[in-house]
Amino acid sequence: MSYREGRHFLMAKQKYTGHTGVDFSEISEDELKHLWLETLQSGMHGLCFSIYEDGQKPGDVITEEQVQRRINSIKPYTKWVRSFSCIEGNEHIPRVAKKNGLKTLVGAWLGDDLEMNEAEIEGLISLAKEGCVDIAAVGNEVLYRNDLSKEQLLGYINRVKTALPNIEVGYVDAYYEFSQHPEITDACDVILANCYPYWEGCPQEYALNHMKEMFGQATDAARGKKVIITETGWPSQGSSLKGALSNAENAMKYFINTQVWSAKENIDIFYFSSFDESWKVGAEGDVGAYWGLWDKNEKLKF
Repeated sequence: MSYREGRHFLMAKQKYTGHTGVDFSEISEDELKHLWLETLQSGMHGLCFSIYEDGQKPGDVITEEQVQRRINSIKPYTKWVRSFSCIEGNEHIPRVAKKNGLKTLVGAWLGDDLEMNEAEIEGLISLAKEGCVDIAAVGNEVLYRNDLSKEQLLGYINRVKTALPNIEVGYVDAYYEFSQHPEITDACDVILANCYPYWEGCPQEYALNHMKEMFGQATDAARGKKVIITETGWPSQGSSLKGALSNAENAMKYFINTQVWSAKENIDIFYFSSFDESWKVGAEGDVGAYWGLWDKNEKLKF
């Protein structure tokens, strides 16, 4: 418990149960905010890096200075940073993270544009050869979006594995995809699973148990390979989904439960996300803009 040993954990474990998590029934709103902040300050395994400021979007080229400023904000709280692309300024993320003593899970974003895919794959390989990649992620939810065939994805994964024989290589997708596509699972050195009780309409009070079930399904599919939760989180405002209510209270509770479980069970989790990003309001609706621990102005929310 050396990394996450802190008052938040000592407090929370007194009221922690294996299924539902921390008992928040006797905690006031102010106490909840205090516990959320203590949890954050005690540190976490990993954090998904939000690169875009208000007014920016994918396709815009981001400067190293902007990345450095945001890394400065998050580095006291995390050991690892996850990036999603290797072009258009995203290549600065692993370089700056490494300079600041952080480990990196570096992703090549793959879609239906084969020319862009080529740039991403070459970027990932180049960054790894620079010494900036601890784990390489070849694609994110490609199968979920039906952007590429399974055979195309396998080709990219195997290409990166051949180029980087001394680095763990995986693929990121929803937890259930690894059960449905055993060939992909077999090709990965490590299983990188996204687990979102929110997107399955699960009420917050049952969300921790549901995430454990998601993790368990990915673990069964992995057949002994390590499973890392590469995304999980809860929006602090916006439209809700079935029983999953988007509000500050639930966002704080879910974060606390996730981090306590991660610490107690030694589960590696990359929390989604660092900063709110206004551009993420397409298919996700208005809720997409409010997943950060920091707001769009880079201020801690609570």
